[in-house]
Amino acid sequence: MSEFTSPPEAPTPAEVRQAWPETVAALPAGTHVTGRVVGRQRFGVFIRIEGHANAVGLAEVGGNMPHHMELPRVGVEVGGMVVDHADHNHQIKIKLDEWTARPAGG
Repeated sequence: MSEFTSPPEAPTPAEVRQAWPETVAALPAGTHVTGRVVGRQRFGVFIRIEGHANAVGLAEVGGNMPHHMELPRVGVEVGGMVVDHADHNHQIKIKLDEWTARPAGG
């Protein structure tokens, strides 16, 4: 299972890297975020975080997803809480809330 789509407005790696200090300041641990799943891998889902054009979130299978929750599909809107910042790859680690995972437009 490897799905990855990149919307036309997706930030480049350089844009994500340049915005990283601002992203970390704007999204401290404990912040609730929403966004759309833009990629799926066996280890989790990548999320475009609403309101933060140059931020990339990752919800990993295991500790950051409820055990009984299926991996959300690409295009699904999800919500969750920021739990950490991965400085080495400029990703916001997100713990998903099962009740906010819903299809786009639904």
